[in-house]
Amino acid sequence: MQEKNTGAMPRPGGHPPVKTGRIGVLTVNLGTPDGTDYWSMRRYLKQFLSDRRVVETPRAIWWFVLNLIILSFRPTKSGRKYQKVWNQERDEGPLKTITRAQSEALADWVKGGGLGAASARVTVDWAMRYGNPSIASRIEALHAEGCERILVVPLYPQYSASTNATVVDDVFRHLAKMRWQPAIRILPPYFDDPAYIEALATSMRDEIAKLDFEPERILASFHGIPQAYFDKGDPYFCHCAKTTRLLGEALGMGPDRLKMTFQSRFGPAKWLQPYFDVTLAELAKSGTRRVAVVTPGFSADCLETIEEIGMEGRQIFLHNGGEKYHRIACLNDSEPGMKALQAIVRRELSGWVD
Repeated sequence: MQEKNTGAMPRPGGHPPVKTGRIGVLTVNLGTPDGTDYWSMRRYLKQFLSDRRVVETPRAIWWFVLNLIILSFRPTKSGRKYQKVWNQERDEGPLKTITRAQSEALADWVKGGGLGAASARVTVDWAMRYGNPSIASRIEALHAEGCERILVVPLYPQYSASTNATVVDDVFRHLAKMRWQPAIRILPPYFDDPAYIEALATSMRDEIAKLDFEPERILASFHGIPQAYFDKGDPYFCHCAKTTRLLGEALGMGPDRLKMTFQSRFGPAKWLQPYFDVTLAELAKSGTRRVAVVTPGFSADCLETIEEIGMEGRQIFLHNGGEKYHRIACLNDSEPGMKALQAIVRRELSGWVD
């Protein structure tokens, strides 16, 4: 929207055109490397693992561990994992492909009048916390389009300082450099939002109905965090537990059928338990033959869901005596998932678009 100079005082000569009056919606997910080669992986891992919200080890110790040990060996190992799930057609990680698709679907809904008369004033964009496109670049792009108000949407249902908080940190780190700052709202965690729970339940019912077997147990796997973070007051464990309980209630499943677990632990420290891989092996060894896994802490499929849960998890279960294993896809840009995201965004824009 072009600013109208309706006052009696004309603009000074040579005043540049100014766009104003628009509202931005910026969805943000974790991130992905630009490629699977050593240097692309190294740049991504260095940015990610240098974040003090992600790794709270004292800096002097962590600098040595990260730069002289981890970044020497892990990029090659991680690159091989990414190659298994890489979107070859677009030459990008699946998280980037899906996050873009979610943003485009949200934008189409807005263009179709999803926000009523205000729809014409709303622009939807997306960013990655680590890697590209960066949060800073997309805030600048939205601001250049005349967005004086921006709703930032961290696509993490359950709050953790290592995910949601670091998005907020990065947003305001960039705002600190801006002369003309837009007003900012941050989407709160939606771990117990009825629209989100219903979307998960609908997705699970639909996918389980397509299987050629009935799962005896369903594991709800969430990305883990160190136990020390929880001990310091991080609410993540509690949010995951409530999501699991509400999902079980929506599906008519008790904890004997739907069990919460945590994956992706790293290093020797104690992380949130029960561990996914250990639980999976124990189930198979104790006689459980048919298992399905859902990942309610991930809004979009990525390395951790496709490779770790879908591939490594299957190997663990079958190796220990299991027979049938299925990974239930994340909500992604599915109809249930987008309906939930639309409902949440509409609510959080209240007052700006009414």
